[in-house]
Amino acid sequence: MTRALRYMERTGSDFLVTGETLGQHGVGGREMAGMAGSLGLTDRILRPLCSKGPMDGASDLASWTKLSNGRKSYCMAPERLRKLAEELGMESRDPMTSRNRCKLTLPGFGDRVAHLFHEKGFTLNELRLLDFPLYYEVRPDAKVVVAVDEQEKRELQNLFLPQDLRVYPAAPHGPMTLVRTRWDARRERSKDNVIRLAARITATHLGCEGETATPIYYRFENENERLLMNVVPFASCAEIALVDGIDVVPLNDRAISVG
Repeated sequence: MTRALRYMERTGSDFLVTGETLGQHGVGGREMAGMAGSLGLTDRILRPLCSKGPMDGASDLASWTKLSNGRKSYCMAPERLRKLAEELGMESRDPMTSRNRCKLTLPGFGDRVAHLFHEKGFTLNELRLLDFPLYYEVRPDAKVVVAVDEQEKRELQNLFLPQDLRVYPAAPHGPMTLVRTRWDARRERSKDNVIRLAARITATHLGCEGETATPIYYRFENENERLLMNVVPFASCAEIALVDGIDVVPLNDRAISVG
């Protein structure tokens, strides 16, 4: 909303029109009024989907604003919205979803952002890693990001840095995992623990189950040597978080797939 206010000032606009609806994402009338008041936009924000009545007969914005105050709200029915869109020559099907509009509504995404903001600094590359639904924080300074489908793997492929570890199964069409940490600051045992953890997570998202050992490859991007490790997959995310000697926090917005 702050960016919208700056745009209003640049263009000399009198009103800001939004598509907010009462009660969406837990935001009520008081919260909306508070946000507007904190920016000095009281009585200058128009919320047509929260007006006391339909917009029929509103000849101009001034009369429209008279409908936007009061405790009771009117929300247009989906059928009326579709009809209005057609009358205005607009596509009635909304190509956008709440996922595309605000990723903070996704379970786990806000936690990933908070984790990143606690670091001393971060890059655009690290911001892009937050988009992947399967994201694990390995405290204090490591992250494990898993790409499952082909589209995710193509996107993750472009984000590997020379010092990153690539982890993938011997089976074709399996998940691809990126591991990023300060390897030079870790002792050999700590390095081995993180690599084994990433290998087990990769085996888990491959869909393996039971106590059967699964062959997993790994290599650093700046090295040509490829190594193989046989690991047992996890049974659940809860089990991942209980790994001895490693503080793992799953920050996923996709359920773990096992079996």
